[in-house]
Amino acid sequence: MNSRGSNRNLHTLLLYLFAFLLLWEWLRPVEQLTNTDHIEVFLLFLLIAFIGSYFESNRILLISIKTIYTLVSIYNFYYTGGFFGSSWWKKFFNDINRNIGNIVSGNWYDLSNVFNTLLFFILLWLLVYLLHYWLLNRQRIFLFFLMTVIYLAVLDTFTQYNANSAIVRTIVSGFMVMGMLKFYRLLKVESMVKEHFFTRKWMVPLLVMVAFSTAIGIIAPKAAPMWPDPVPFIKSLSEKSSNDGTGGIAKIGYGTNDSRLGGPFIGDKTPVFKVLASSRHYWQVESKDSYTGKGWIASISGANDLPFQLDFMKINKMDLKLLKGYQPDINRWMFPLPPFPDHVPTTKENAQIFMDMNYPHVIYPSGLKEIIASRGPHFIYDQDLAKIYALDEKQNPVALKNYMIYFDVPKYRVPELTKITDKDSDLIDLTFLSRYTELPINLPARVKKLAEQITASKTNWYDKAKAIESYFNGPDFTYDQKNVAVPGKNDDYVDQFLFKSKRGYCDNFSTSMAVMLRTLGIPTRWVKGYSDGQFLANSKGEPDKQIYQITNNNAHSWVEVYFPGTGWFPFEPTKGFSSDVQFTYDVKNTTTGGSKVTDPVPFKKPQKKLLDPSEENFLKAKKTEKQSLLKSTQKFIKQKWRSFLSVIVIAGLMAAFLYKIRSKWYPYVLILRFRWRNSDEQLGKAYLVLLKQFERYGIKRKNDQTLRNYANYIDFFFSTSEMSRFTARYEQMLYHQTLPPGSWRETRELWENLIKKTIT
Repeated sequence: MNSRGSNRNLHTLLLYLFAFLLLWEWLRPVEQLTNTDHIEVFLLFLLIAFIGSYFESNRILLISIKTIYTLVSIYNFYYTGGFFGSSWWKKFFNDINRNIGNIVSGNWYDLSNVFNTLLFFILLWLLVYLLHYWLLNRQRIFLFFLMTVIYLAVLDTFTQYNANSAIVRTIVSGFMVMGMLKFYRLLKVESMVKEHFFTRKWMVPLLVMVAFSTAIGIIAPKAAPMWPDPVPFIKSLSEKSSNDGTGGIAKIGYGTNDSRLGGPFIGDKTPVFKVLASSRHYWQVESKDSYTGKGWIASISGANDLPFQLDFMKINKMDLKLLKGYQPDINRWMFPLPPFPDHVPTTKENAQIFMDMNYPHVIYPSGLKEIIASRGPHFIYDQDLAKIYALDEKQNPVALKNYMIYFDVPKYRVPELTKITDKDSDLIDLTFLSRYTELPINLPARVKKLAEQITASKTNWYDKAKAIESYFNGPDFTYDQKNVAVPGKNDDYVDQFLFKSKRGYCDNFSTSMAVMLRTLGIPTRWVKGYSDGQFLANSKGEPDKQIYQITNNNAHSWVEVYFPGTGWFPFEPTKGFSSDVQFTYDVKNTTTGGSKVTDPVPFKKPQKKLLDPSEENFLKAKKTEKQSLLKSTQKFIKQKWRSFLSVIVIAGLMAAFLYKIRSKWYPYVLILRFRWRNSDEQLGKAYLVLLKQFERYGIKRKNDQTLRNYANYIDFFFSTSEMSRFTARYEQMLYHQTLPPGSWRETRELWENLIKKTIT
């Protein structure tokens, strides 16, 4: 095929055509993803180069044509004043000289568009030359084919380019080229004349197989992805902060920066504090009110920007003015938290906090009334964040090691909550309502539409909130800490979770519920803190109290809804978690009737160490996930059984067809099996495989027939002497237990030739 003039035939033309199509796939995304324009100019350049290679034009003439075409194109792109004028030539060469200097000095970003265009033409020139070399000299193109597939897959994954059709075109072109090249290599090895009969016998099945497999791939039913988009996870390795947005995989725990949520995190069992209390509680740190589309910020208070972290830097006077609402006393500190209304029964409790980490904020439960601190600091309460800071006499933040808190535990009456409807929003201050129902302008409309669908049959705020809370416990959502997406530049955090990934942890669930309720005009805020922790032991000094350990793994977020006349009410939408809120369903002195008050279930003292609630919730979520997966699978099979049956029938027919023609393709499988095995011990294994293959072919060795007699019969049958020579080597190994080094490499060609003779 390398002799001059021998390449100008239909087969070589087809090779060049498919190679051109492969190379075209590299150009298609360029115009869409870059500022490159006039892509047709580069396509014409490729056509000229391929046509010149196909006709084996004079090398000097072809170089001249491509050089002139390149210069004319660059002139038309960037210059004026006449192609044969001296002015643009001078500018062009000065530009090249300047850019060569930039390359030498490493200033790659300073390269001009003119020089980049010239380099692009040179790159295309080299690619055409390499394809010509791979097609006609090496007769192999798998590497370029593989590179094309990887190139398209990367663009499809990491850019907005949709490579669905491109992958199909690439597979068809690549398989056709590789099949044709394989045919030519076989002709060369067998020293066969390339006749039209042999060509049709090879090419027609190749074309049918490629077309059939492509058609099946296009029309076959396609299941939805089993895993979420991996790109956000990969991006999160560099974009997601550990706690403060500085980069790296997130590490679970409390952090002040919530402006960009999403991404995976790693567990952390570092102790944060211990609690001596009568029952389990959620422990609050702060709340935020402004959803940005990527996360949460505080819309009013400056507390989120305080100039201190764990190193306890001094707070300036400006920050002190922003933080109001504290009432100093010598030892006991009363807090201006809104009290529960009279119609909400409460029980008084107290708890002692023992801090393991040095935080300048106070951790407290809902209903906090007062704090007793032995070190005598004073406190600042940020009403906008619902966050409490501890300061010493010099206004420096101080980390409390232990303190006592007193708080009320409410027992909410559901009938009172169900009285609140949209009409009652008039009872809320307009500024307050606007603040806690504010949403980004570009929030996708389908978020509100989904919220309205879920709550279509509900008439009051409580039932609407419970409906959305229950929605997240359905089979479509999965609690996951690892495969969690990070919203892209144009993605909304809530929209991505609700309609795309549906996998996440507390931030995903709580933020989504808060935003959905806001679309309905219900005021909500996002609360951060810790879940109830792990039981450690019963208190020896106070038998009615228990000790709980709270670690970074217990960091949690939830939702609070504001009900006029009641205040902030907590909801727990995270799958696998449950809050400690107490309810009664019968109310005294209400129009709903009845006077019975249901007492809360008494707390039973645990007698043995229990699972960490975060671990227990995770196991519950996994169990629910398995049940949901089973139901989803059953539903999918029920809906798609016809498609499954069609695929099974087609696969069965293909398997039957392949089995029927196994004598045509199975010998090549055997050859590939031993092609890259070089140890001499392979000779014995290959000989036994050869005997088995002859038996399948129909030349079975008789029971009383020696190997030499059988080898002579094979040689007589195929008019060759190769079987006897190969058998002699096998007997040498069999009887002398030794072989000269390199025996298998020397006899492998004999073995392959004998295998090929069984092809029918």
